[in-house]
Amino acid sequence: MKTEVRTDGAPAPAWVFSQGVRKGPLLQVSGQGPQDPATGAYLYPGDVKAQTLRTLENVRAVLEAGGATVEDVLMFRVYLTDRADFAAMNEVYGEFIDRHLPDGGVKPCRTTVFVTLPHEAMLVEIDAQAYIG
Repeated sequence: MKTEVRTDGAPAPAWVFSQGVRKGPLLQVSGQGPQDPATGAYLYPGDVKAQTLRTLENVRAVLEAGGATVEDVLMFRVYLTDRADFAAMNEVYGEFIDRHLPDGGVKPCRTTVFVTLPHEAMLVEIDAQAYIG
């Protein structure tokens, strides 16, 4: 059975998709951006580090609402609008992973793609897939 995952800890989906979907032990988190969960406002214009952290916290909120943690993530996909932002994003991403993987657990896989994103204020979007065993 497939179930929708919803939380007030991440922005409400803007269009026709779910924040997350769980089917059996798999949880897919839709792409999240640097939005305030309460207002939906895009935060930190021009600051890829702050946007990355906010985006990861939104992903984490959906993971937790679906019964997972960052430790359960198999794969993160990061979408950036500018190749020049890779190092800054990667620094914040690494700190986030280290903070949420106690005892140096196995790091999730990751793919980073350079794209045009749905809202011009967005420098980053991140989705995730987790296995809840």
